[in-house]
Amino acid sequence: MTATFAADARTPADLLRSALDGDPARPLVTFYDDGTGERVELSVRTFDNWVAKTSNLLQDELGAGPGDRAALLLPAHWQTAVWLLACWSVGVCAAPGADPAEADLVVSGPDGLEAAQACSGERVALALRPLGGRFPQRPAGFLDYAAEVPAQGDRFAPYSPVDPESTALEVDAGGRVERLTAEEVVAHARAGAARLGVGPGDRVLSTLPYDTWDGLEAGLLAPLAAGASLVLCRNSDGLSAEQWEKRAASERVTLRLG
Repeated sequence: MTATFAADARTPADLLRSALDGDPARPLVTFYDDGTGERVELSVRTFDNWVAKTSNLLQDELGAGPGDRAALLLPAHWQTAVWLLACWSVGVCAAPGADPAEADLVVSGPDGLEAAQACSGERVALALRPLGGRFPQRPAGFLDYAAEVPAQGDRFAPYSPVDPESTALEVDAGGRVERLTAEEVVAHARAGAARLGVGPGDRVLSTLPYDTWDGLEAGLLAPLAAGASLVLCRNSDGLSAEQWEKRAASERVTLRLG
């Protein structure tokens, strides 16, 4: 069944559009931060709206476009998923965990701000606070994502169509950096969904980080390619077996990956 969902998709942004064309009200990403107690659930429509706003910020305010490379110094988080899809909607290559000094722009959470200063291009900071809150004080030299994104448009159109054969992702794959085109990201995501047994309607739980292919596959791309939804958990090492069992039951988890 996984091969029939979004069969004509050639970029990750196409996968999101297919999900939107299907059932836009269904949950797409449910996020837990067990360090703060946060739980956020985003429907396909709400997630797409965040992606559109972030894409407009990326294209219009930051001047990014095809051929640019964005270092993403971010954990597995619902806002990281938004940024990945925004990069792919604009045609920017997303490079999780990459050296900011070699990137055209950098997007960083609180823990990466010092390293992110090495980027000579645009710098965006994410507070990663509950409900998408702002920094109490904007980090010097950075745009505060939470302060900038609300004013952006709710619909997005790239200035030029995204080339499916352009490099879309640079990611660690078993200790080596793998560079994938947008079309290859989709193909790998579909293959991963088939290998992992992810199908339409599944609820996939992942605790893996986003700086490796395995984490991106389990925690975003395979569910998106299969028409499934995601339960993404962060800072969850301290949960007991009983707590995991309760969460899986309450979220109707059908498959746990990592």
